[in-house]
Amino acid sequence: MLGQSLWKTRPALWSFSKFSPIARKEMHYALDQLASSSSDEQEIIGTPNMNHSVNRVFELHRVEVVETLNTLREQPDKALSFFNRLKEDGFSHDVCTYASIIRILCQCCWERKLDSVLLEIIGREKHLGFKVMDLFEILEEGLEGEDSNLLVRLSNALVKAYVSVEMFDEVIDILFQTQRRGFIPHIFSCNFLMNRLICCGKVDMAIAVYQQLKRLGLKANDYTYGIMIKAFCRKGNFEKVVGIFQEMDEARVRPNAVAYTTYIEGLCMHGRTEFGYEVLKAWRESKIPLDDAFAYYVVIKGFCDEMKLEEAADVLFEAELHGIVLDTFPYGALIRGYCKCGNIDRALEVHDEMMSNGIKTNCVILSYILQSLCQMGRDFEAVNQFKKFTNFGIFLDEVCYNVVADALCKAGKVEEAVELLDEMKGKQISPDIINYTTLINGYCLQGGLARNGHARKAIGLLNHAEKQGLQCEIVMRNMIIKGLCIGGKVREAEDFLDSLPDKCFENDAALVDGYIESRLTKKAFKLFLKLANQGFLVRKASCSKLLSSLCKDGENYKALMLLKVMSDLNVEPTKLMYSQLIGAFFKAGNCINAQLLFDQIFARQQTPDLVIYTIMISGYCKMNLLQEALLLFNNMNERGIKPDVITYTVLINSHLKLNLVSLSSPDAPQNKDKKIMDASTFWREMKDKEIEPDVVCYTVLIDYYCRTNNLWDAIRIFDQMIESGLEPDNATYMTLISGYCKRGYLARALNLFEEMYRRGIQPDMRTISTVDHCILNAKRVVRTGGCQNLPDLHYPELLLVFSLKEGQCLKM
Repeated sequence: MLGQSLWKTRPALWSFSKFSPIARKEMHYALDQLASSSSDEQEIIGTPNMNHSVNRVFELHRVEVVETLNTLREQPDKALSFFNRLKEDGFSHDVCTYASIIRILCQCCWERKLDSVLLEIIGREKHLGFKVMDLFEILEEGLEGEDSNLLVRLSNALVKAYVSVEMFDEVIDILFQTQRRGFIPHIFSCNFLMNRLICCGKVDMAIAVYQQLKRLGLKANDYTYGIMIKAFCRKGNFEKVVGIFQEMDEARVRPNAVAYTTYIEGLCMHGRTEFGYEVLKAWRESKIPLDDAFAYYVVIKGFCDEMKLEEAADVLFEAELHGIVLDTFPYGALIRGYCKCGNIDRALEVHDEMMSNGIKTNCVILSYILQSLCQMGRDFEAVNQFKKFTNFGIFLDEVCYNVVADALCKAGKVEEAVELLDEMKGKQISPDIINYTTLINGYCLQGGLARNGHARKAIGLLNHAEKQGLQCEIVMRNMIIKGLCIGGKVREAEDFLDSLPDKCFENDAALVDGYIESRLTKKAFKLFLKLANQGFLVRKASCSKLLSSLCKDGENYKALMLLKVMSDLNVEPTKLMYSQLIGAFFKAGNCINAQLLFDQIFARQQTPDLVIYTIMISGYCKMNLLQEALLLFNNMNERGIKPDVITYTVLINSHLKLNLVSLSSPDAPQNKDKKIMDASTFWREMKDKEIEPDVVCYTVLIDYYCRTNNLWDAIRIFDQMIESGLEPDNATYMTLISGYCKRGYLARALNLFEEMYRRGIQPDMRTISTVDHCILNAKRVVRTGGCQNLPDLHYPELLLVFSLKEGQCLKM
């Protein structure tokens, strides 16, 4: 009885003469109350008189508390209740009282209660006024006989407690401290520590602990060695793994199935699956114990990770031949591999094989299949597969539902997708924020919010999600704002933004995107500046889109201001943004500002890329400032930026055009060779640097030769282009056809025109008009009798020209 135990402590209390008579009286009164109370824990510590008495006990020395706990050694539940009640009523336990309750819990092996007390000490160590190691000093006093293992139990418990909160440095300190006291924790506790270190990614620390424990004389067991095999496998140090197996052999510890399988898994994890598979087969033949199902799984997964799917399928087939019972994991790995490489049909075959073998599928595998079907554009099939799985009674989670909802939305069946929400709720699946986001996005797709009722339904979904207690993400609101703008409902988007009770900067930024999509560039720029003045900058992608829109509208100075705002807010504009604005300035004939912006890139400690250099060179060339273009070209080369075919084409085209001008001037003979040499220099450079001309570059040369009446050179370049494997485009055909027509080669022009049509290149109106004009000129020559050797003007090529001119598609 608790009362009898407490009564025995009364003589000890009288021995403390230093306490006042009142204090002793109150302590006796408390003990009387405890002794006379029920054995039930609630009755022991719950009465008002008891509360009053315990509060008065706080005036007494901690020694009385320790003595009371000592009398309750045989009744740990009463001792722990007494200890906790004192703490709840404000009593400050010290190292002695904690040591007393820990002694009791260790002796009765109440591990969970002990863990709880130790975690409390660890969490409040800074406020308790003592260190954890002080407990050892208190408990060491008076140890004898059956209490000799108490410190080992405490150290084991401390190791577990520290490891559970990942305080690994403190655990290692415990190991050293206990070793100095002549003992070390049990091997199970050390294994727990090392395994947790590996799980937390502290592999090197785990290895160091193992080596230190070996020096301290700890005898490792098969689980210890298995942990070290896992550690060295994680590091990819397989020589050390072999060394661990040798250590086990010397210590006469037989490796278990986990150790062998871990080695195979390590090989597969580090891209050595083929060798791991050979080890697996060799060990099976040697009758070495293995976790067969897991060993085959890691090999199959390894081959799948290396995208050796046929090898993985062969291993799966072999496992089935050996009668090894496989679960969903190896099949799932192979299905995922086939889905990843786009072979969805093979993935479905493996899935059907798995089901026919009596292995149940799961929602994870099915989500791979559904996602793969959608990624390959087979949304309709994904929906059908989903319905098939549902009819089979297979559980599908919110991920599968979301994949199918997205597929339905893309197919324009948003209402059918919304019905899935009710289906999910009927199956006790709570739709998450991703499901609602997908549906709202479905309404927004392709300007869907422009349709009557769609905007209201999207906002209704948003409100419904909030009523379900879901924290609606900013992206959902942004979708609605942008969707309304794209659908032409800009005013509704502004009203929706104003109605948000907790709108944020990102919502305003979404309206900037919406304005841009709606071609309301002025509004977008105005809101952009407003946000910037508040210290907020929209996303870089939005800045880039806004700058592009400003440049298209000819608002180059506003675009320049946008770049300045970005710089002021410590955001570096992209090189694409610089190139767009430089190109816009050149288009407007403002080469000065283009050059200033180009120089600004250097001022910001950056180097322009090839695109920016090419735009600058092209801009100067179009303004006939070839000297400036050549200086930039040389500067680019000096900085190690290699020109590409576009750069060379710009220079060749500009020099050839200048040469055409010089040919038409009075001093053409003296300038001709020089100008041709300039263009040919760039052509030779391309060849020397193995830069292959593209269609545009060849077309520039063909155009030049046609304009200078060197038609046979133009034909030679055209044939050379085709021989190099390039396909002429509309511009190339147009250039050569015009050359033929100018020289009166109507038959050649019509033959080339027919070839162009045969290749599937639709002639534009300019090409058709050129040929038509050539035919009319030829007829005029015939009527005047100027030539008797013209080709027949009524053959099929002429019919083709006339039919195209009239907008008909007449096949030859």
